[in-house]
Amino acid sequence: MPTYKYKAISKAGERLEGTYTARSKNEVIHMLRQNQNHPINIEEIIEKQSISISFFKKVKIKDMAIFCRQFYTMLNAGVTVLNALDTLRFQTENKKLAKVIEEVYEDVQKGLTFSESLRKHREIFPDLLINMIEAGEVSGTLDIIMNRMAIHYEKENKITNKIKSAMMYPIILSIISILVVVFLIIFIMPTFIGLFEGSGVKLPLPTRILLIVSEIIKNYWYIIILVLIIMLYSIKKYITSNKGQFLIDHIKFRIPIIKGITQKVITSRFTRTLSTLLASGIPLIQALDIVSRIVGNVIVEKGILKAKEDVRKGIDLTTPIKQIGVFPPMVNAMIRIGEESGSLDEILDKTANFYDEEVEATLQKMSTLLEPLMIVLMAIIIGAIVIAMILPMFDMMNTIQI
Repeated sequence: MPTYKYKAISKAGERLEGTYTARSKNEVIHMLRQNQNHPINIEEIIEKQSISISFFKKVKIKDMAIFCRQFYTMLNAGVTVLNALDTLRFQTENKKLAKVIEEVYEDVQKGLTFSESLRKHREIFPDLLINMIEAGEVSGTLDIIMNRMAIHYEKENKITNKIKSAMMYPIILSIISILVVVFLIIFIMPTFIGLFEGSGVKLPLPTRILLIVSEIIKNYWYIIILVLIIMLYSIKKYITSNKGQFLIDHIKFRIPIIKGITQKVITSRFTRTLSTLLASGIPLIQALDIVSRIVGNVIVEKGILKAKEDVRKGIDLTTPIKQIGVFPPMVNAMIRIGEESGSLDEILDKTANFYDEEVEATLQKMSTLLEPLMIVLMAIIIGAIVIAMILPMFDMMNTIQI
């Protein structure tokens, strides 16, 4: 998100200068006018891209969970926001986050509120956290809010780790399979086949194909690597584009196994986040706007934004959520019960807990199924190469018998 440098005139006629991180210039203008300031000049700050160690130290969900948990602990013990930030800027292990906390600490010292200081670093702190902290400041329940956000990010981190753990084994096994295949084709096969070429035996077609592949890899390995790099870069660039994201998110709902996991993860994330926002006093329309940006799926995001507009028109939440066609029937029923009983936040929290367990069970099941499938696939590929290597031996034995 770009950062803008602005110049403005306050209501008292004072000249103001500063920076503000926003999506566009219009958002900066809106912020200034909300504070009863008249904007004079707004320019986007273009920073030079540089490779540094901090590039590799991203702020993860785990770091955010630890930040919220430590902040809550200090606030609950009676420590002020400023003193808590002063402690965390030295205590936080993630260097990138520690540097940002130091900047937030300096801004709070200058008189900005905690949420205003965080809003200047939207590339680090999610909108969800910023809005929740703002609500906590207004209601005087910042410690409760930080506790809820700590629990929220801890659960989010748990789900993320479960997904990574489920995918780790297939990825490692795939890499090992590729390395074994390349080793057999490049180093073992030419030596093995060389024993048969002198005997005058005509090599079978599978063996000749593997020999051609072996020669191509040995002689043109640098071209293959270059092509792979270009392909990976192109795929990554396409996936990060709007069109690519829409296609990938669409495919996730078409593949049987992935569809179930995607549906449950999105449901868990949607219900937990909406529950946290509503329990903290955020209005439903604003809560839906925030939730739409963190579900992690473009199709569902558009559906939630449409639901927000329907709710604004006076329609109950159940109807537009059902029209999205992604959430299980149980979610629609629970939302209806929550709206009728006036306890939507509590109902959604219970629903989120249920789907957290469902995600864990589904990932465990998928991991259990993938392990033997990957082993069988690896055995078939390596077995096919070995058979292609020993086929000439059978031909040579037949020649000797004749």
